[in-house]
Amino acid sequence: MLDELRWRGLVALTTDEGALARALADGPITAYCGFDPTAPSLHFGNLVQLIVLRHLQRAGHRVICLVGGSTGLIGDPRPSAERVLKTKEQTAAWVGRIQAQVRPFLDFDGDNPAIMVNNLDWTAPMSALDFLRDIGKHFRVNTMLRKDAVAARLASDEGISYTEFSYQLLQGMDYLHLFREFGCTLQTGGQDQWGNLTAGTDLIRRATGESVHLLATPLITDSHGNKFGKSEGNAVWLSAEMTSPYAFYQYWLGVEDASVGHLLRVFTDRSAPEIAELEREQAQRPQARPAQRVLAGDVTTLVHGAAATQAAIAASAALFGRGDLAAVDEPTLRAALTEAGLHRIGGERPTVVALLVAAGLTRSLSEARRVVAEGGASINNERIADPEHVPGPDDLLHGRYLVLRRGKRVMAGIELSDGSGPAA
Repeated sequence: MLDELRWRGLVALTTDEGALARALADGPITAYCGFDPTAPSLHFGNLVQLIVLRHLQRAGHRVICLVGGSTGLIGDPRPSAERVLKTKEQTAAWVGRIQAQVRPFLDFDGDNPAIMVNNLDWTAPMSALDFLRDIGKHFRVNTMLRKDAVAARLASDEGISYTEFSYQLLQGMDYLHLFREFGCTLQTGGQDQWGNLTAGTDLIRRATGESVHLLATPLITDSHGNKFGKSEGNAVWLSAEMTSPYAFYQYWLGVEDASVGHLLRVFTDRSAPEIAELEREQAQRPQARPAQRVLAGDVTTLVHGAAATQAAIAASAALFGRGDLAAVDEPTLRAALTEAGLHRIGGERPTVVALLVAAGLTRSLSEARRVVAEGGASINNERIADPEHVPGPDDLLHGRYLVLRRGKRVMAGIELSDGSGPAA
């Protein structure tokens, strides 16, 4: 199991690699990973941890998914500044959303069902005095001060509150509780969480005299060392409402050639021979992006399902004239046009040259007329020869949208409203 995870690029740090390898080989063991509800959705980085849990469960190990109803009320210390605390009601709502989001990734019903827990269940009944006596006494402040996130905050003008300073005690208590309740002996998490992860192993050793294991995954970066999972400054979310399946698919389709083999190993179940063949094909036909297409299809299917993946593929093809635009459902079409740049236009129904200017595809009406005269303008994949052409009601996709293109690759979406079509 550890060899498989290492080959897939999912091992950055362990507490005792030899002991962990023996425990996994002798298994089954019980492992857990925690997810804090600091947002209404999980994101790209959380997907790595869900995939590690999937590998462990498929290998016969028991897995626990913890959604942190109590740690989410605190938030782990960020290197830069204090978190804005969410209300208890908001945190509880996000706990429910994330629990529902996690369930499709793991098997909660089979012969070896995953377990879902909320750390608020064992934290809320505990008094402050019990927490200080039973948990706090096992922590050493000098050790806590050396944790990377804490040290960074202490060196900043912001400083760190006692609330966030105490986060590592809460996370450590989670591991101790799961060790006692379920015999859990492995915690997984991201490499950037190592300081919080070791709080649990230290607490278990001090409180029980037992040794348990940690496995941290590396941060996923591109060939230049930049962190993956950001799209124009925004996180790539697993929620379809926050990152549409179309945008999610396009994100994976757009990854660089130098990283696609690594991402196939991390995020898909493809075997070594399959990935090697895809890498060879990618080297031979880079413009066709065969490896990226497999990566995008596999990961989008994992997160959003096969139907959403096929809709994203069909929309992508239709936008560039290789499919039927009218067959693309409205949510997928709107998501695709939003990615391309969606412009809402009201008032009198405009001519094609006015649309080209309004969408930023030309700088002036005279330039727009020249583009039309040269055969470079199209609406809904149909070339327009008349610069005074006005799209009619039958041209509007789902009663409001147009796909406007200049040349083969430069395009924008138009949403006509008010006098031009139905209001959004």
